[in-house]
Amino acid sequence: MEPGGLEWLLVPVQQLVSWGAAGAMVFGGVVPYIPQYRDIRRTQNAEGFSTYVCLVLLVANILRILFWFGRRFESPLLWQSIIMIITMLLMLKLCTEIRVSNELNVKRRSFADFDLNYFWHWSKFTDYVQCVLTFTGVTGYITYLWLDSSLFVETLGFLAVFTEAMLGVPQLYRNYQNRSTEGMSIKMVLMWTSGDTFKTVYFILNQAPFQFSICGLLQVFVDIAILLQVYLYSHYPQKPVSHTAHPASTKAL
Repeated sequence: MEPGGLEWLLVPVQQLVSWGAAGAMVFGGVVPYIPQYRDIRRTQNAEGFSTYVCLVLLVANILRILFWFGRRFESPLLWQSIIMIITMLLMLKLCTEIRVSNELNVKRRSFADFDLNYFWHWSKFTDYVQCVLTFTGVTGYITYLWLDSSLFVETLGFLAVFTEAMLGVPQLYRNYQNRSTEGMSIKMVLMWTSGDTFKTVYFILNQAPFQFSICGLLQVFVDIAILLQVYLYSHYPQKPVSHTAHPASTKAL
């Protein structure tokens, strides 16, 4: 069979693979939060999930969307940010409602109090929405003023992906402090590593802005470092260090 005779088959197959990769980029990041959302809703207990994860991912993805206005990149990456923002808001809404319902005789806190001691620990979901809208409005206005500056736009893109890339560092440091990875799901870490590896390869193959590739590689290195901790602390137990127990953190793929 002549090489050209397979084109009718290869072209749709390549298209399907491209669509599949784009779909994985758009929705892959929120997949770990679906079972977590269901578990929190079922148990009515949100102590195992840190809402600061939502804060980091909201900031990172809002900055990424603003970066898109200065330097257009792949549409799936833009939709990934939109889907992640919606997911984090849903997680915040659920966690806030459950936390407030479990708190008795506790003074209600709001975003309008402007009390840094209670930042991101408010009593109503609407306060989080106000904070997110304020941050979006301020950063959006600054971006509008500096949109013609290539230095500002590139810095904005770096801050967006670097913020997300650092999401696994607190877990890495916590493991180091405790000299243990007890209570942390190895399957989850493997999901992080495979997801971040896929994402980084996607960035490189689709010639995404260099900030994406660099910070993607950084995420993979952090994931590998956590996997090394799992191996070292399980095969070579360290002297336990007295720390208050913390639930394992969660990050995006």
